Amino acid sequence: MQPGAVQIKGKTLRLSPGAQIRDTNNRIVLPSHIRGEYVVRMLLDHNGQAHRVWILTPEEAAAPQR
Repeated sequence: MQPGAVQIKGKTLRLSPGAQIRDTNNRIVLPSHIRGEYVVRMLLDHNGQAHRVWILTPEEAAAPQR
């Protein structure tokens, strides 16, 4: 995958300038340190780029979305 991008449901999205990815402990992690597949929630910016991404715990992933 290209630097500065994430893949969500088979679709590649660019990361916005200042994007944050947070792990299951709510710590900011660098995109280059993430490997594998995760269940996430995501907030897009006005350009459709991934602006905030939260990696969910199994409990959070199982909870119904509001």
